Amino acid sequence: MSDTIQPNGEGVLITGCSSGIGRATAIHLAQRGFTVFAGVRKQVDAAALRNLGEPNLVPVCPLDLVDLENIPAVVDTVNEELARRGRVGLRALIQNAGGGSIAPIELMSLAGFSAEVEARLVGSVALVQACLPLLRKVDGGRVVWITTPAIIPTPYVASIHACDFAVNCIARTLDIELKPWNVASVMVRCGGIRTPSADRSMDELAKSLQEWPRERAALYEQALQEWRDSMAGFDARRTPPEKVAEVVCRALVARSPKRRYSVGYMAGAAAFLEALPQPLADAILRMRF
Repeated sequence: MSDTIQPNGEGVLITGCSSGIGRATAIHLAQRGFTVFAGVRKQVDAAALRNLGEPNLVPVCPLDLVDLENIPAVVDTVNEELARRGRVGLRALIQNAGGGSIAPIELMSLAGFSAEVEARLVGSVALVQACLPLLRKVDGGRVVWITTPAIIPTPYVASIHACDFAVNCIARTLDIELKPWNVASVMVRCGGIRTPSADRSMDELAKSLQEWPRERAALYEQALQEWRDSMAGFDARRTPPEKVAEVVCRALVARSPKRRYSVGYMAGAAAFLEALPQPLADAILRMRF
C-alpha cells in the first residue's frame, strides 16, 4: 500500500482564504485535485477567488468565525456541493483564520483581543463540532491547525501567541479524543511567513502609538522602536506562503500524518526553545529582549 493517498476530488474546508497562507493553500490544494471550500468573510474576496477560474476551488462566504451563525450555512454548502460532485465527507478542515495585533499587554485592545479569542478559539471549536460528522465519513480525516510556535513567551504579540498556545492544547487533546475514528489533529507551526498581515500589523502599531495614552505609550516607545528595527531583518527573510501550502498538502496526502510540522523562517529555532525547560527558555528570551 502506498504511503500517500490520491485526492480524487476529496473535500477540504479552509478558513481565512482572502490572502496569505489561506489563499495560497486553497489554490495549491485545488490544483492538486482536492475540492477546496475556501472560506472568506467578504464577497469581494469570494469573487476574486472565483475569477481564478479554478474548477476545484469553491469560495464559501460569509465565513466569519466571530459570527457562529455563519457556520450552519457553510456546512450546508459543503454538503450540497460534495453531493453534486459525487463525493461524501471531508478529508480535512484547515483552521487558518485569525489576526491579532502588536502591543504590550498593558496597552492591548481588549475588544481586539476578545475578537481574536472568539475567532481562533470559540469559532474554531464550533467549526470543528459542525464538521466532525463530515470528517468521520472519510477514512483518515483530519483537522489541521495553522499556528505560530507559540509555547514560548514573545513580547508584544501576546494577542496572537496566547491564542496559539490555547490551540496547541485543543489540537493535542482533540487528537486523543478522535483516535477511535482515525481523525488526526495536526499542527502546522509557522515561523516567519511573507503575508500581507505582517505589513498591516506594522501599520497598525504605528497608528496605535499615536492613539495610546501618551504617558503609557512613552514607557514602551523605545523598546517597540528597537523591536520594529529588529523585525526589518526578520521580515526580509520571511518564507513565501506557498511553502506552507506544500507542507499542508503533505499532511493531507500522508496516510499516517505527523502531528506537528514546522515551516518558515526561524521555525526551527522556536521549536528548539520550546524543547528547553521553561525557566531556561524564559531566561534566554529575557536576555534577547
